[in-house]
Amino acid sequence: MSPHTDVPLRALVVDDEQPARDELGFLLDQCDTVEVIGHASNGLDALDSITRLRPDVVFLDVQMPGLTGFEVARRLLHDGAPGSGPTGPTTHIIFVTAFDQHAIEAFDVNAIDYLLKPVDPARLDVALQRAQRRISLERQAAGDGATHGVAAEQLEKIIQLVSERQSRRERLAVKVGERFLLVHADDILYASLVDESITIATGQFQGTSNYRTLDELHARLDPSVFWRVHRSHLVNINKIKEIVPWFSRNYILRMKDEKATEIPVSRTHTRRLRDYLKL
Repeated sequence: MSPHTDVPLRALVVDDEQPARDELGFLLDQCDTVEVIGHASNGLDALDSITRLRPDVVFLDVQMPGLTGFEVARRLLHDGAPGSGPTGPTTHIIFVTAFDQHAIEAFDVNAIDYLLKPVDPARLDVALQRAQRRISLERQAAGDGATHGVAAEQLEKIIQLVSERQSRRERLAVKVGERFLLVHADDILYASLVDESITIATGQFQGTSNYRTLDELHARLDPSVFWRVHRSHLVNINKIKEIVPWFSRNYILRMKDEKATEIPVSRTHTRRLRDYLKL
C-alpha cells in the first residue's frame, strides 16, 4: 500500500459494530506503515483509549449511540488531546461514515479526512498517506502552536458543517401496503430488522423501508436522537416511555406507541444507556 516509513503510525479503531472494526483492522494489518494498537466500541471508551494509548491516528466512526464521533472530536478539541498543543502534535482523526458523498464534500478541502463505508483499500491508502504527511509536518514544527490552532479550527468547522447537515429535518419514505408515505424523522419511534427487511414504526402506523440495512438508515438520521440499542433495533430516544430493568443488568425499552412495544437493549449498549441517563 503506502510507501514504507521507518516509524509506523499508531492507530486506534473506533466503531460500535464489531464487523466494521474487524474489517477495518484487517485492511490496516495489510499495511506496514500502520500498527493497530487498540479498538474501542463507543465514544466513552474511545476517549479513555486515546488518553491511555496516545495514538497518532484515530479511525472514528461517526454514527455511534450515546456519544457520536463528532462529540468525541469536540471533547478532544475542548479538553485537549494527549500530546496536543504547542509542545506536540495533535491526534489525527479520520472519520469513518456511511454518509453519502454529497454530505461530506467539504472534507476534501479541510485538514480532516474521512472514509466511506464500506472502506475501499485504495481510499484508505490515500487517507494514510495524508495522515503521515500531516503528522510528519507537525512533528517537524513541534514548538510552533500555530499548527495545532489551525487543525483545531478546521476540525471545528467540519464538525459543525456535517452536524448541521445531519440534524436537518429529514423526510423518509415508508411503504404501507401499496403506498409510500412520507414521514418526518422526528415522528419515527423505532426501526427494527425483521426477516431481512426494515420495519419502521410511527405513532400512527407501521411500514417498511427500502433501505437495505439499519446502518444505511441510521446514516440518514441524527445519531444524537436515534440510537442503535441492538443489532436489530434503532430507537428514537425521545420516544421512549419507560426503561425496564431486565436480567443480567440489561434493560428493555417500552416505546410511546399504543402497543407499548418492547425493544431489548444489548449488553454492548447497556453501558451507554446508563451513562447517558445516569441510571
